[in-house]
Amino acid sequence: MPDASPHSLNTAHDNAVVQIFTDVGLTGIGEVESNPWVIKAFIDASGNHSMDLGLGEILVGQDPTQPAIVWELLYRQSLMAGRRGAGINAIGALDIAIWDVYGKAAQQPIWKLLGGSQRRVVNPYASLLPCGNTLDAYRENLLAKATWARDAGFKAVKAEVMIKGPYAQPGLQESDEAIAELVAECRHVVGSSIELMVDVGYCWSDWKDALKAIRRMERHNLFFIETPLPTDDLEGYARLSRATDVRIAAGELLSTRFEFGDLLGAVDVLQPDVGRVGGITEAMKIVEMAANRGKLVVPHCWKSAIGVAATAHVAAASPNCPLIEFLPAPVSDSQLRRELVLEELKVENGTLSLPEQPGLGVDLNQDIMEKFTVTWGHLEAGVQAKV
Repeated sequence: MPDASPHSLNTAHDNAVVQIFTDVGLTGIGEVESNPWVIKAFIDASGNHSMDLGLGEILVGQDPTQPAIVWELLYRQSLMAGRRGAGINAIGALDIAIWDVYGKAAQQPIWKLLGGSQRRVVNPYASLLPCGNTLDAYRENLLAKATWARDAGFKAVKAEVMIKGPYAQPGLQESDEAIAELVAECRHVVGSSIELMVDVGYCWSDWKDALKAIRRMERHNLFFIETPLPTDDLEGYARLSRATDVRIAAGELLSTRFEFGDLLGAVDVLQPDVGRVGGITEAMKIVEMAANRGKLVVPHCWKSAIGVAATAHVAAASPNCPLIEFLPAPVSDSQLRRELVLEELKVENGTLSLPEQPGLGVDLNQDIMEKFTVTWGHLEAGVQAKV
């Protein structure tokens, strides 16, 4: 977005979108929530040996109807620069696009290729990130969005209470009491019949501090508390999960089943982002791992309707995925979220119907792609890159 601010918490203001073209005229699309310049570099880079190739040069000539085989090839031959983080994020964007091609080639929606549906509909929760650089403004915007979600028929809502810690809304560093008060007000607005979740954005550095704060909120019947501690504090997460009856959720930043294997015993709810974790192929492996341990999976999703579609297919084929994150377009200030695809999957009566179209079931709005593509000129190197 041209007015995107480096101080904003809204990561829907940019996007890394990939398109894969085939020799039979089929095109697949994918996306990932990561730094677009870095994702482009991983895909476009050239390598000099078999452990450090660029993803694009590995991908050319492969069979998109074999996504698991292609995934392993991409992982193995980008091992030195990839393996975790942005390298896996880039594989994830490509993997979504590969599944889109596979579905179109097979004339089937992806959820059918994943083994069929475990449910008739997918349940999205309205993920509500307010704006406002004072506590009063933040509260007013959050409660207005919660009111909108309730009236729109959502059966579940997540309040992003980002007012403390390293990723707080700029200008805000509030108390645990203020967090609890906002949660109480959100519960009052949405009523008792709507599931309520709370994202506090890694705001505590010590599990005992987090526990004291969570105990202030336990009476509000929360479905989960998301990311109360730093990502890598596995021991803290394990202790916190054992000490409270509120489910603890984490995992939005993790990549691969290997990192989720470390997290599996520490939290109640796993939150893989389908793009970031390595795509649909890797997300389904994490679903299976979690199901074997009796854990819930509630995928993170915060970009455009491309990611929504990919996440919906994963949820449809998963026995332990009761909800998916959903950024409602009407309350998003990102035109990319609202218009990047021609027609997104529709929420009706608080649910997403399973797509029946081949592949992902959504198509890029090429006009929006062209309008918001950014060209970056690097004067020293004399090269340009498009994102």
